[in-house]
Amino acid sequence: MKKSLMRKYAKLIAGVGANVRKGQGVVINVQADQYAFATMVAEECYRLGASYVNMNWKYQPVDKLHYRWMSLRELSTVPKWQEERIKFYSENLPATIHIVSEDPDGMKGMNLEKLQKSRMATYPVIKPYIDAMESRYQWTIAAVPSEAWAKKVFPELKKAQAVETLWKCILDSVMVTDDPDNDPTAEWARHNEDFRKRTSKLNSMKFEYLTYKSSNGTDFKAWLIPEGVWCGGGERTIGGVFFNPNMPTEEIFTSPFAGKAEGKLVATKPLSYNGMMIRNFSITFRDGKAVEWEAEEGKEVLDRMIGMDEGAAKLGELALIPNDSPINNSGILFYETLFDENASCHVALGRGFNDCIENYHDRTNEECRALGINDSMVHTDFMIGAPDLCITGWKNGKPTPIFVNGEWAESFR
Repeated sequence: MKKSLMRKYAKLIAGVGANVRKGQGVVINVQADQYAFATMVAEECYRLGASYVNMNWKYQPVDKLHYRWMSLRELSTVPKWQEERIKFYSENLPATIHIVSEDPDGMKGMNLEKLQKSRMATYPVIKPYIDAMESRYQWTIAAVPSEAWAKKVFPELKKAQAVETLWKCILDSVMVTDDPDNDPTAEWARHNEDFRKRTSKLNSMKFEYLTYKSSNGTDFKAWLIPEGVWCGGGERTIGGVFFNPNMPTEEIFTSPFAGKAEGKLVATKPLSYNGMMIRNFSITFRDGKAVEWEAEEGKEVLDRMIGMDEGAAKLGELALIPNDSPINNSGILFYETLFDENASCHVALGRGFNDCIENYHDRTNEECRALGINDSMVHTDFMIGAPDLCITGWKNGKPTPIFVNGEWAESFR
């Protein structure tokens, strides 16, 4: 890929995604083999006035070795230096940039019991710091291709060609091109204005619950939080700083009332969870919790995921994306939630979002939970969009179509 386009993308991530402020620190979470692009992003952060840029280098093959060779006791312990680092971040609120590039199958064969038990043990240690940072700092997730990921998406191509093709798909999705007139910052401003109009319309309706129906077996009902709001595109920190958490993004979303959902949801795309694939699965809810599920592949992974904690079996997000959207129209299955969730309506098991509550900045985490926001150590999206999916909003017993056959109903266009 041309370095000029990579530089343009790096500038977009730092300035429009994370919106790094002068004097603010930055943390970049990235795979070690992406050092060249990560260096570009770091430089752009410094150009914006970052006081420091900390690289949190990771490498998927080494992560897999940890779960193979380390004892459960060691994996379940948060070293003091790691806790101090998280504490520092919670007090200083650096902008955080996540650059994803992992192999969707890279953790296949991992010891699932170690994964589950160690995360359940370490989460209580880090949770207070996560809660302290809620809605107080900018963060963004973006992607760059690795050879393994590119070959998963384009198995018929040679490695170099697959990587180049995936690069183009990623850049297209975030509106970065080599056209001299291309201004991705302006494109994102227009994109966010479209989100603002649609969310305003949805928020004016004040639906009590939504129903989902599709011929694939989806037949589902989810209640909404009376004080809840729909969000989409960019967000603002409690301090008023605007940022774009997902690059790309096509979704409008809310957090439903935790523990109030009934029926069956059928996944329409595979899910890569912690580097392990789950395919052709469905989940049935009763009294707001997942009570039955099945999968043709990855059933044990699904078992562990839903069993991580009490909140992992409840919903934390409902997201609306039409079939007629850029990523879906590409016809590409990315095997990466950042992209696949933006090609399809989806829901998420686990943690909900405080900023899906009216005046959330005036409420504590506990108050948001009391209103119905789900609490969990996980947040896992899975896709349920289908060409015939119909979503209906209900208020005072009266239905209002939101999606008809996979597209926005006329009144929401």
